[in-house]
Amino acid sequence: QVQLVESGGGLVQAGGSLRLSCAASGRTVSSYAVGWFRQAPGKEREFVAAISRNGGGTSYADSVKGRFTISRDNAKNTLFLQMNSLKPEDTAVYSCAARATLSYSSKYSSYDYWGQGTQVTVSS
Repeated sequence: QVQLVESGGGLVQAGGSLRLSCAASGRTVSSYAVGWFRQAPGKEREFVAAISRNGGGTSYADSVKGRFTISRDNAKNTLFLQMNSLKPEDTAVYSCAARATLSYSSKYSSYDYWGQGTQVTVSS
């Protein structure tokens, strides 16, 4: 099985950028489709972005489309989420998740492995 560790979160002003990383260990991340999810205090976990196992397909939530970019570097066993034009409503704990399929999913229940999450706080 694969272990996932997120990093790159922090405090940023509105309009700023952050790049989240999701480092995989235990198994090569190229065996998994990966998604990013977020959960704000008092809210349900929501889908942010996902990428297929070979990187050929991606999907984004409407709320982040055009601002966030998901990518993967299978040689480095790492996934990324580049977040630009951040808004206060992007404040949440961001987690990466993996599932051993070719295709991605926007449903968090379809992912088998999860990282511990990294906090992103966007000030107005």
